[in-house]
Amino acid sequence: MSADLENLAHSAAEIAIRAAAAIMDVYASDFAVDHKDDRSPLTAADLAAHRVIVAGLGALTPELPVLSEESAAIGWDVRSAWTRYWLVDPLDGTREFVKRNGEFTVNIALIDRHRPVIGVVQTPVTGELAWAWDGGGAWLIHAPGETAHRMSTRKRPSPLVVAGSRSHASERESVLLAKVGACTKMPLGSSLKFLRIAAAEADLYLRLGLTSEWDTAAGQCVLEQSGGAVLDLEGRPFRYNTKESLLNPEFVAVGDRNADWTMLFGG
Repeated sequence: MSADLENLAHSAAEIAIRAAAAIMDVYASDFAVDHKDDRSPLTAADLAAHRVIVAGLGALTPELPVLSEESAAIGWDVRSAWTRYWLVDPLDGTREFVKRNGEFTVNIALIDRHRPVIGVVQTPVTGELAWAWDGGGAWLIHAPGETAHRMSTRKRPSPLVVAGSRSHASERESVLLAKVGACTKMPLGSSLKFLRIAAAEADLYLRLGLTSEWDTAAGQCVLEQSGGAVLDLEGRPFRYNTKESLLNPEFVAVGDRNADWTMLFGG
């Protein structure tokens, strides 16, 4: 199984790279911005990457369904029967894409019995690529052509480096973070927050408010295989496709899974 997952992870990474190329074609143009029903932005890059990924995964594993942010209308009556499927965010961080700050990613995860067992996160602007598979660790290259190195999180330091969203923040977040003691902020867009924790450059990411399952699955796999954890605010590991809604509960992503983070739970 592990060898199969490793091969699938490498193939998924190649698909993510192709999707990134499609994104960068749009990024270099004078692109238009539309909005979905929830007012979140949508560009031609989201749709181009979606098409590349769905076609690539369909050829790679035709027996497995694909759930993408851009095909989220698949109903619970269908999804509830899935035990293994691909969960994809073709362009995570569309707001950052529109701002042209480079902090957006391609996310591909394989979910098996509600757990992410493969995770790929690719950063189109820099070419940074992280991939992981269950039991095989997490691997990173900072730029194309570099030698991959295995990622490992660090023990909880003081002060903490807290990765946080550029586009979402709240007073409640500040109150909860005050409970963990001294910290410095690392503002980032998209799933890059998971990567920085996995690479031992940050220690904590607290997310209050809404996210969707495709926002977290790939980053969770990379972080877990690096030694970290993604937990809801009751301290339970994240699981996927367990309910009709595709919205996540609030969560905390940590590098040191053995440290005491209970001061954040129940908040």
